Amino acid sequence: MLLNRLLELDDAESVFLAEESWQDLLDLPVTAEILQEGLDADSCIEIKDLGYALHLIEPTQIWLLLTDRYSSQKMLSEYDWEYRPKVAKTVQADDNDFFLALNEYFATSLSFELFCESCSLKDPPHYVEERIERLMQLLAPMLTDDGRILEICCGSGMATQALYRMGHQPLVMDSDRCDLCTALKGKLLEPKESFVLDARLLPCIFPARSFDTVLGFMVGLIDDFNWPRWKEIILKASCLAKKRVLFTVYTQKEAELIAKALGEVGWKGMVIDNRDSKGIYDQWAYSAVMETIE
Repeated sequence: MLLNRLLELDDAESVFLAEESWQDLLDLPVTAEILQEGLDADSCIEIKDLGYALHLIEPTQIWLLLTDRYSSQKMLSEYDWEYRPKVAKTVQADDNDFFLALNEYFATSLSFELFCESCSLKDPPHYVEERIERLMQLLAPMLTDDGRILEICCGSGMATQALYRMGHQPLVMDSDRCDLCTALKGKLLEPKESFVLDARLLPCIFPARSFDTVLGFMVGLIDDFNWPRWKEIILKASCLAKKRVLFTVYTQKEAELIAKALGEVGWKGMVIDNRDSKGIYDQWAYSAVMETIE
């Protein structure tokens, strides 16, 4: 596991995060309880500026990792560490390596059903080959370099397969843990690059313009009732792109709503008619580049 390497521990050592999801890493419910009640730890590894791994003996020997890196509540830096044992060693990791290590942990735990009481989805997701091939044709003129890509609302990863086949290694996310889990179980997504989160919370984890391109395939269905929610998702995700955004939808109206919202915040793009005889996936798209970069 990447966490073991980051902490310079043998692979046989058990490492657990105190929190169970990215949402929890923002809210820190378990971390708050631990800091309030204390822990009987006999050793500690400091991750410079990122967190602490505490070695526990009871009820079994594990390393428990605490971090407030992504939370607005800086509990660890503000806490009086009177109970903390002597730091055995300090390790360093950059933000990207730390993120990928946490991501791999959450994704692997999800695929092993550690956070679920039961799973009703046992079979791998069904992918439509024709859709994947059409997306490759749509994306080929736009994704001409190896820049960093974020795909939002990836679902079970069908559209992600087009990116993989084109040689890209996107970071992908969705709010539906079951969809993501089935793809991870089928080894159709890369664990360290797949995560569960409400897309509106992405700016809590990534600084603005962290990615060259932000993509979303078949976002929606968007209607007058849910448009405020989707508008927030689109805008929050798009602020992480520094070069290009692209979103595909079912209808022209959906594409035009996205175009209007992004045009108002500086994106310059076009609505693309991508209809085919099947009339199911990615029928319309909006592709844009940033008009001005401050």
